[in-house]
Amino acid sequence: MSGLDIINLNEARSALEAIGVVLSEKQLKRAAEPDAYGRRKLPFFVDPIDGRLKINRNSLLKPYFKLVAEAENLVRES
Repeated sequence: MSGLDIINLNEARSALEAIGVVLSEKQLKRAAEPDAYGRRKLPFFVDPIDGRLKINRNSLLKPYFKLVAEAENLVRES
């Protein structure tokens, strides 16, 4: 599958740190855990081969880039 950059929890934490979002290991694990309805705060999935949590790098960073773009669009030109 081209275009997919699947990363694990540690790599996800590093990717977020690269854009200035510093989370503890516990905070990231909490975001990856399903709630009572099976929904996660971030779109992590269990890899069917190794059974570990994984996420697409673009899916992880997309909400942050969207918010940055929205903030830039709200800046008034002087």
